[in-house]
Amino acid sequence: MSTPCGDPDLVIVGGGPAGCAAALMAASLGLRSVLIESNDIGGRLQVIGALANVPGDWADGPSLANAVARDIQRIQESGHCKVVKDRAVAVSADGQSASVTLNSGSVVTGDAVIAATGVSSVTPAEADWISAAASLDPAPLWRARPTDLKGRTCVLGGDRPLGTWLRAHPDVQRQLLVVHPVGDDYKVAEVQHDSRAQLRRARHVTVNPAPGGGYIVDVEAVNGSTAAYACDTLLTNIGSRPAVLSGLTTDGGGYCPPESQGPRIATAGDLRSARFQRIVTAQGSGAQAVLSCYYSTALRVAA
Repeated sequence: MSTPCGDPDLVIVGGGPAGCAAALMAASLGLRSVLIESNDIGGRLQVIGALANVPGDWADGPSLANAVARDIQRIQESGHCKVVKDRAVAVSADGQSASVTLNSGSVVTGDAVIAATGVSSVTPAEADWISAAASLDPAPLWRARPTDLKGRTCVLGGDRPLGTWLRAHPDVQRQLLVVHPVGDDYKVAEVQHDSRAQLRRARHVTVNPAPGGGYIVDVEAVNGSTAAYACDTLLTNIGSRPAVLSGLTTDGGGYCPPESQGPRIATAGDLRSARFQRIVTAQGSGAQAVLSCYYSTALRVAA
């Protein structure tokens, strides 16, 4: 069964920064797109607590998400884009077209597909250096606002959002106990002179609920010594895993490099690589994916 979306030039999966940038670039070229998103337009922007490296003087993610949603509304009204609220489960392509299969069973077909499904946060139990209950799923640091931090705050992991969060809140003097593996050393280097980040290198960490509320974080340091920390607020900053659709080609890390995909299928945004997970690079990659399709034989050019 096909969706009543006409015959678009591009099918874009994901309504985050990369997917929305792709839809806007397509519209500027006179191309028609279908944008598939199961949640609100803006994706994870809707819950990012602070921004410090996005041009435009944006203070937080929701402000940027609302502006992007207005852009998408504009190109919907012009007839260049149709938003389909559903979850994509698979992509496929042949020599003539590319298709996206939706959770509802519908299939959207166009001349090319751009997959921008992004990533999701890793939970403590999924990290090989942390022992924790599978049900433990604290909020990620990138989503936290200063008012969310109650009492002593422990951050599990030294991923790059740590530096972004601290720079975005220069007036917040609260101390963050940051427990991280050796593999995060190069990431936490950018905050090593910020006295608000109390860095603890760990070989292994065990997290358990405290009897009176909060958590007990038992840390085995790289030198073999141990220490236990009681905290009231627990946040994760462990990293992410790619949200891969069936039909995409992955690398050793589970990501989907654009150069590894078949003809008529492109990837954009955080899905491409763990090394380029920034809002601005996601937006640029979404626009670049459209231009690559536009100038190739895989996409008919609407002159």
